[in-house]
Amino acid sequence: MAEFSEKRVYQQIRNFERAMDGFEGDQPFSRYLTTFFKENKQMGSSDRRSTSRLCYNYFRLGLAASQLSQQRRLVLAEFLCENESPLVNILEPAYSDKLGLSLDKKIAFLESEGLLKREDLFPFTAYFSPQIDTKLFLKSQLVQPHLYIRVKRGKNKIVRAILDENQIPYSELSDQTISLANGTSLQRFSTLEGLIEVQDLSSQRTLEFMKPEDRESWWDACAASGGKSLLLMDACPSVNLLVSDLRMSILRNLDERFDHAGIKHYRKKILDLTKDPYPILGNEKFDGVILDAPCTGSGTWGRTPEMIREFKTAKIEEFSVLQKTIASHVAGYVKVGKPLVYITCSVFKAENEDVVDYILNNLGFELESMRCLDGYTERADSMFVARLIKK
Repeated sequence: MAEFSEKRVYQQIRNFERAMDGFEGDQPFSRYLTTFFKENKQMGSSDRRSTSRLCYNYFRLGLAASQLSQQRRLVLAEFLCENESPLVNILEPAYSDKLGLSLDKKIAFLESEGLLKREDLFPFTAYFSPQIDTKLFLKSQLVQPHLYIRVKRGKNKIVRAILDENQIPYSELSDQTISLANGTSLQRFSTLEGLIEVQDLSSQRTLEFMKPEDRESWWDACAASGGKSLLLMDACPSVNLLVSDLRMSILRNLDERFDHAGIKHYRKKILDLTKDPYPILGNEKFDGVILDAPCTGSGTWGRTPEMIREFKTAKIEEFSVLQKTIASHVAGYVKVGKPLVYITCSVFKAENEDVVDYILNNLGFELESMRCLDGYTERADSMFVARLIKK
């Protein structure tokens, strides 16, 4: 049995190495891995699961232990990310009795051995928003986030019954927020269509900053696939909604999601908000504007840890400039006394507080509230949100 286990572990390592060798960082790793598995049909479901786990655990090291070989780094990644690991047992048996330790103790152990510097797990902490707890955030990078779903208002009992019937483990955070293990496949259950949306916990919490009222006019300026608009419309279905984004292909995806959610009445426009939208929007004014701004996405890299090794810090300032430009082009469309809700999924100050300061100092707003949504304490994404009122 021990011989088989060793053979199996080395086969898993070879699969890991083949997958990593073909990845060039030019696309999300999840998309690359789907193609890789299609091209390697000899890999069974167990092989696919182990390859995915090893690769993602490896990426979770960020730039830590870069002085070591790939295989040695993989051992450290498995040690940190798993409580049980045949790979660690075979390649580093001295670590076996420490696999069950807390993550803090594992990190401290590797630091004491001179193998790891905690800050290299996410080597951009100097750019953090001041509200971020650096130690907790770094630790969170080694833990796979949960899958969160938002339950359509009034459908909680039906959704729970479907999950129970299919024996899907879940935790209920509220009537509308449910947490599941990452990797849970919900597409198999057609009865859930129209009853739920996959939406991260922090993203759901941005609703607290919108506060829509009946029949108000709202504009979701960088709507993408429509997650924030769906949140808004579920809370207040009578809102008169305009959605916009840069490309029609993005808005078609939004149309599909809206259709599944039963939302029929809304307007949409293709808008490049690096330019003045006046030729299209004219003198229109809104009771609320959501600016879910393009950003580095650094608060979501717990889900896409491959981003850490590819990231260049010059991007932070590039996005900050873009965010200020877009904010300056949407600010004039907010009615006096009404909110601009500024949102990013970034943990960087230049994209968060610095942009808010720019809006306050240059665009005629006052700050009502702002917060870093610290998803890193709840196995969720980390986001930033501010509610600014037009003067």
